[in-house]
Amino acid sequence: MRSSHRRSASFKAYTAKNGPALVALVAAGAIGLGFNNFAMPARAEAPAASTVQTPFGRAPLSFADLVERVKPSVVSVSVVNDGSGGAKVAKNDEGPGQGRGNPGFSVPDLPEDHPLHDFFKNLPKEFGQGPGQGGRQRPVQGQGSGFVVSPDGFVVTNNHVIDGATKIQVQFDDNGRGEGSKYDAKLIGTDPRTDIALLKIQSDKTFPAVKLSEKDARVGDWALAVGNPFGLGGTVTAGIVSALARDIGSGPYDYLQIDAAVNRGNSGGPTFNLDGDVLGVNTAIFSPSGGNVGIAFAVPAKTVNEVIKQLKDGGTVNRGWLGVKIQNVDEDTAASLGLSTAKGALISEVTTAGPAAAAGLKAQDAILQVNADPIADSRDLARKIAEFAPDTMVDVKVWRNNAEQTVKVKLGLFPANQEALAKLGGGDGDKPDKSSLELSQLGLTLMPARSGNKDGGVAIAEVDPSSDAAEKGLKPGDIILEVSGQQVAIPDDVVAGVKKAQDLKRSAVLLHVKSADQKRFVAVQLKEKKG
Repeated sequence: MRSSHRRSASFKAYTAKNGPALVALVAAGAIGLGFNNFAMPARAEAPAASTVQTPFGRAPLSFADLVERVKPSVVSVSVVNDGSGGAKVAKNDEGPGQGRGNPGFSVPDLPEDHPLHDFFKNLPKEFGQGPGQGGRQRPVQGQGSGFVVSPDGFVVTNNHVIDGATKIQVQFDDNGRGEGSKYDAKLIGTDPRTDIALLKIQSDKTFPAVKLSEKDARVGDWALAVGNPFGLGGTVTAGIVSALARDIGSGPYDYLQIDAAVNRGNSGGPTFNLDGDVLGVNTAIFSPSGGNVGIAFAVPAKTVNEVIKQLKDGGTVNRGWLGVKIQNVDEDTAASLGLSTAKGALISEVTTAGPAAAAGLKAQDAILQVNADPIADSRDLARKIAEFAPDTMVDVKVWRNNAEQTVKVKLGLFPANQEALAKLGGGDGDKPDKSSLELSQLGLTLMPARSGNKDGGVAIAEVDPSSDAAEKGLKPGDIILEVSGQQVAIPDDVVAGVKKAQDLKRSAVLLHVKSADQKRFVAVQLKEKKG
């Protein structure tokens, strides 16, 4: 008894000296002992069947066999910047402490009078100390996911995962712990419009590969997401295809919606069907908090396949370009033009040096048809034009002066980036206008609110899915009423409000936003303006 008492007294003294860290470890040990005490004796059981019969076919009892087959082809993607590349890794796929051995951990910035300030300040460097805490920033700018699409080592990921990188590495989960073989990778080409990038592993080895699905996804299909969330490589989550043809305000292309858990670091990773084929590439989530809420978006396999074929051949994707700014034709617009139905795409501006101007298309023309294909809205037109190769001659049917006319247009090459598009003076309606380009710090594309909106303000047309605005829940259709307490009526007012916040050296700007019938304040972080 005396011996036991002495050990108890020593333990109390030790815990008093070493503080809460030891207490946490001991608590964890106690929990472990508790689980061990309730362990059930092993029993020999007959192996379960892999599927079960339902009225609508057989359903899997486990995804284990499927995961064993497809998981070896999935990689974690690490992006490194040596200071010369200006990496622009999206927030969805960056964060301190996501390195191997310490995924997702960041040291809190505590005030000096906080009781745990000294404890965190003196942590070893492998705990991911940041600036101001005795550590130094690591060169890894972000982490994402990807997957091998051919045995010779071609890898698909998201453009925003590797954008601006000076060094790219991929890592396999071939040891079962998310820390397997690592290889350097070369960037073959990117397509910012679909957010797809193609890499090539710098090795002569043969790698396990998967193929993109040739079947169209159906709502209710099983969906397995595999990737590298928060640096935890080799993570598998399951759900279903929740919806098809989602518009997430990021260009004219449609996205799959899935409810498998997708988080930061999953970007660029695959979602599989039960055949082991890739349904889509995970690229964005809807989340007011920044974490998984069961709504994720993936680029469909058909779109990915078309893009990587061109990237493999030439490193770029060549699309047809009309050279106009467009908007949807709503009922009021149709009535004012004399159209019987609210369909088509209204030209709001014609690019001076573009193909449409050369062919004679004018502002206020409503495009109703391209060749034999009717046009439903502005996004439909942008997709159809992009499907044509540059220099293709197309027949564009327009509504002008209360009558239909057909104009022959020789399409141009879609500009490689927003800067080139801005120099030409416009685009196909899914790119920002001059004022919205100045709002890249917010990740928003703006347009004037409809005249019938009693509260006035400026409408959000598009939201960059990798921006802080998207993480805060802003979405197309929301109305910005005020910026830093000042009412706004046109996009230039928002630009002025952002500039004022920057002049005051503020890292965020406060927006008063109306969503449906509710109003709220949203503080959006400002990106550094590129000089």
